[in-house]
Amino acid sequence: MKKLSYSTLMLIALGGVYVIGCKSKEKTPKGETEVVVPCSGSQYFTDNKAFRANSIGESLDLVTSKKKALANARAELAASIQTTVKAVTDNYVNSREMNNKEQVEERFEQLNREIINQQLTGLKTICEKQTKSNEGSYKTYIAIELSAEELVSKYNERLSKDDRLRIDYDYEKFKETFDKEMEKMGNR
Repeated sequence: MKKLSYSTLMLIALGGVYVIGCKSKEKTPKGETEVVVPCSGSQYFTDNKAFRANSIGESLDLVTSKKKALANARAELAASIQTTVKAVTDNYVNSREMNNKEQVEERFEQLNREIINQQLTGLKTICEKQTKSNEGSYKTYIAIELSAEELVSKYNERLSKDDRLRIDYDYEKFKETFDKEMEKMGNR
């Protein structure tokens, strides 16, 4: 009987895992039903071009269900932007030799809140579906996005106008740091 090498056994094991993994994706487990949620899935994830969020709102009133869905999606989008911009700000400030590091970070955070609030009015709805249940309630499924390029442009505009930050501000360096952070989002 011929002995199999370790690498051959590993390849056979990995092949088996792959086949099992593919089969499990094709079939829903017994006793379960797959749920397809409108306006969700990988095409609605944040990537290096745009921030995206989706949500569901439910109410006995159609308009209220839409307002709930939009409010939830906006809150999720704002949180995502805030987290990303905080990482960009931290990386940018730490990579620069700034005279007043604490003051710069504090100023960036204040501008971050102002810009997010301002930019959320320019959201684009990329998916919207409404359904009505047998019980009479309405559900609104919504997905929204905000261009990363527009956001960084607004930051540049605002940071360039700030007298205290303009001294230490380098748009190209900020944009490079922002793009790196957005690239991470696209690779998730």
